[in-house]
Amino acid sequence: MTPESIMTLGRQAIEMAILISAPLLLTSLTIGLIVSIFQAATQINEQTLSFIPKLLGTFCVLAFAGPWMLQILTDFIRRLIENIPFMIG
Repeated sequence: MTPESIMTLGRQAIEMAILISAPLLLTSLTIGLIVSIFQAATQINEQTLSFIPKLLGTFCVLAFAGPWMLQILTDFIRRLIENIPFMIG
């Protein structure tokens, strides 16, 4: 394996991790921002108030985007395993 191929493989793995985690992280970020604005408007300073909405939102996004995320991940792993002979030789 050349250093270029290792760097390309590492870049693809990082891009895959970002692509798969983005829907869950963006959902949690959005719900957290909405709850924070609500807390600031009502002056409720409860730290645990945003936990349940974030948990429910993340679960819903995982239920809807889970098959897509799993498909992307399995395609990447399949390509990686299929290219092992070319990487070694």
